[in-house]
Amino acid sequence: MNRGSGTVAGGRVGLRISPNLLGNLARGRTVIVLSGTNGKTTTTALVSAGWGTEVTTNDTGANMPAGHVAALVRSRGHATVLEVDEAWLPEVVRQVEPAVVVLLNLSRDQLDRANEVRQMAARWRRCLDKDAGFRGTVIANANDPLVVFAAEGASHVLWCDVPTQWIADARSCPRCTLALEYRSETWSCSCGFAKPSPITTGLGDGVVIDGVAVPLVLSIPGAFNVANAALALTALKVVGVDPIVAAQRMHEVRSVAGRFTLRRWRGHTLRLLLAKNPSGFDALLAALADDGGDVWIAINARVADGRDPSWLYDVPFERLRGHRVWCFGDRRLDLATRLDYGGVDFEVVDDPGAVPVAKATVPLLANYTAFSDWLKVSAPC
Repeated sequence: MNRGSGTVAGGRVGLRISPNLLGNLARGRTVIVLSGTNGKTTTTALVSAGWGTEVTTNDTGANMPAGHVAALVRSRGHATVLEVDEAWLPEVVRQVEPAVVVLLNLSRDQLDRANEVRQMAARWRRCLDKDAGFRGTVIANANDPLVVFAAEGASHVLWCDVPTQWIADARSCPRCTLALEYRSETWSCSCGFAKPSPITTGLGDGVVIDGVAVPLVLSIPGAFNVANAALALTALKVVGVDPIVAAQRMHEVRSVAGRFTLRRWRGHTLRLLLAKNPSGFDALLAALADDGGDVWIAINARVADGRDPSWLYDVPFERLRGHRVWCFGDRRLDLATRLDYGGVDFEVVDDPGAVPVAKATVPLLANYTAFSDWLKVSAPC
């Protein structure tokens, strides 16, 4: 019927028959769950690769309970890692009782239905608080004040000092609402809320976990993926996996659900990159080569993307000055208007076939449905 892969259909039926099915299927397994606005799918893939055994996971990206049920039915592997939608984290934690919860970040996403991140942080906090009965370990990004607020009440937290560029959604203190003060690599509030001491820190070409240097060479690009890997390695250490060995296994991850892959399309060589909100675009723009080359950006505003594209005005597109940006997608005119305000050279593409073939590989940044469109029409290199 061309309406998707049907991954979650069985899960929905199962949950309708047995509302506690998710918890029943998870019983007896060692479960790591991961949530955050950005990086869930990639970090899940890194954990799966680093574990070094048969892993049960929702690698299709179906990250709500129906998708989790489908993944757990598909495999009986004891080691389990589940990517979880931010809004569903409290319910999944309650049912699954995971050994480890990894909190990546919190930022605005899909503005028409998920715009208030502080409310999400409060919901996470309530479900992870020791008084709520959660007894697992939380692995949390110490550079995101909203994540720290969500995790600080848990009985056992391991903090990770990992690269985190985007702080625009955490300018005020989630405890008292006063302005947070950012200095160098730390942050604090006059009320006493401050960045905690980490167990995991960055180390250029690797990470340090609990005082042990772990060499880390990834095949996928960007400092944001080093952050994802550091959180993944810390989680694996908790369940008894040697981080040094796990890091070697992570090197084999070269793409995640089509992301970071090289694709061919009408004579062009494209590197597909998913960016779905200001935080994601900020990270990818920082990773682009400063070579003045062409950049393609495709923006849609369909249901999966969020109907409101005004978040484009929070993306620091000014970093693209010196490049020429080709604007694709349903909302290419919205993108072009934002680039015009930012003083960026651009071309609006109404006929993709008319774009001159570039000599070099072109980075293509696209949000959810635009990324899916390009994955379908292009071919692997």
